[in-house]
Amino acid sequence: MIHPQAIVDPSAKIADDVSIGPFTVIGADVEIGSGTTVASHVVINGPTRIGRDNRIFQFASVGEKPQDLKFKDDPTELIVGDRNTVREYVTLHRGTPGGGNVTRIGNDNLFMASSHVAHDCILGDHIILANATALAGHVVIDDYVILGGYTTVHQFTRIGTHAFTGFSTAIDRDVLPFFTVAGNRARAVGINKEGLKRRDFSPETIRALQDAFKLLIKSSCSHKVALEKVEEIAKQDANVRMMLDFLDASERGWIR
Repeated sequence: MIHPQAIVDPSAKIADDVSIGPFTVIGADVEIGSGTTVASHVVINGPTRIGRDNRIFQFASVGEKPQDLKFKDDPTELIVGDRNTVREYVTLHRGTPGGGNVTRIGNDNLFMASSHVAHDCILGDHIILANATALAGHVVIDDYVILGGYTTVHQFTRIGTHAFTGFSTAIDRDVLPFFTVAGNRARAVGINKEGLKRRDFSPETIRALQDAFKLLIKSSCSHKVALEKVEEIAKQDANVRMMLDFLDASERGWIR
């Protein structure tokens, strides 16, 4: 399963059924789980842990040193879960001591061509980074987020579950769960209604989220009064409650 023209460090721990293509380089302190396929011309450096049934396409760079001038060859790591798809020219970098020593990626994510995940990012499950999307360091992305092509995300930003960004969106603050944001700089334009329908959210929940969005973004009343009204909606819907909890925890401020 390992092509004779691949270069694999003797210390790498590769499951027996992993497929590795020609001219791929696997460095020291790399672990790759069962069922994973690595195409030709891929470079994976360690410390890196890759789970099961991942697909890594040609010319990807996985587990490389972070682009941080403070980094001094510290033994930080990249941890990748299961069933992720990493397309051409994707870069996934290891963590730094200043960010917890780890970049962590969950399960069932799609990294389209030329997307970038910088040091110390924490990504959940079922996330899509479309072509040329770039995450700066220390970004947190919750489950089921979709970032449109050429989206750029500022460091230390968090993006809430089921959020969606338009093409070439520039994100400099937190994105509330369920929001759709677009533009440079990003502005909130609505709820990710189509995405919620596809994931079988009830009409009642979608309506509650839309009502909350209108109060937070479009209401003519004061922000304090708007929050009080959203609190009333949150008593009846756990997803609106989640949105408010995220808002309360935001440290960078959130996109309006």
